[in-house]
Amino acid sequence: MRNIQHTIVVFFILVSVTSTAQNPEVVKNYINNYKDLAIAEMQRTGVPASITLAQGIHESTAGTSKLVQASNNHFGIKCKANWTGESVKHDDDARGECFRKYPVAEDSYKDHSNFLKNGQRYAFLFQLDPTDYEGWANGLKKAGYATNPQYPLVLIKLVEDYNLQDYTLIALGKSPLPDIGTTDVNVTTVSKPIVEEKNVIEKEKKLNYPEGRFLINETKVIYASKGTSFLVIAKQYDVDLSKIFEFNEIQRMEAVDKDRLIYLQRKRKTGNNEFHIVQPGESLHDIAQLQAIRLENLVEYNWLKTAEVPAAGEQLSLKKKSATVPKLAIKTNYSIVPGIK
Repeated sequence: MRNIQHTIVVFFILVSVTSTAQNPEVVKNYINNYKDLAIAEMQRTGVPASITLAQGIHESTAGTSKLVQASNNHFGIKCKANWTGESVKHDDDARGECFRKYPVAEDSYKDHSNFLKNGQRYAFLFQLDPTDYEGWANGLKKAGYATNPQYPLVLIKLVEDYNLQDYTLIALGKSPLPDIGTTDVNVTTVSKPIVEEKNVIEKEKKLNYPEGRFLINETKVIYASKGTSFLVIAKQYDVDLSKIFEFNEIQRMEAVDKDRLIYLQRKRKTGNNEFHIVQPGESLHDIAQLQAIRLENLVEYNWLKTAEVPAAGEQLSLKKKSATVPKLAIKTNYSIVPGIK
């Protein structure tokens, strides 16, 4: 009889945990989007990446819950007395409870790590082996992070079902990282003849760049693939995150939006070459990145405005004021074609 009762209890626990199951493809997409943040936060604070991802998946329903959609709050952290940021109302243990709201997911991940690292009741967790995800899962429940009695089982199941321990091992350096070297190889960027297909140009450029850190115009740079976390880049190369956006003259974003050069220090006021021949589809920003020259200087030397697009085949000066004003591309309903001065 006792064995039967035990079996029934285990059955209902498994049903409870299984009922929280989510679409595997949605979960995998979530992991792919946020694994770099979890790794970076583990390296910064010691919170296991496996636990961070498991909590994020569970608390945000893999990024699809109403709370996360309204607040970028991936971990269900409530306001508490010391919260001075924005907030949203959400029904949880009671109706209309106050939850923290963040501008971007990155801020939520950072606050989650800080919340655990700086919370006295969670201090004992950091005495555990970071690979002990079961200890962490049970410890979070013991410390009062969640009221659900099955919370540890949910986290453990997520870690094991989706191999989240791999990201903890990566953060610890016990599993191979992508080959991101630090050898400074100076790359001289030479303007190429105009070709018809822009994708051919982009392919050629990519093949010419070495892996890891190298130099263009005596400026440190990497070639980052689409989807790479800017936070991971900042941590990997010890550069302030806000400075990376400033150096590259781009708006703040969580991940690299396309395969592109990312400078790790401020670009130069002059180019390494005398001139650049504009390729089809190139913007002034594209050229500034390619030649490691500040956009404001490129614009000034060529009598242009930042938003203007020079016509393909035009010669832009990279070291001094140009004697002529380049032709601009004219936008039509169908394409961009060379215009007149």
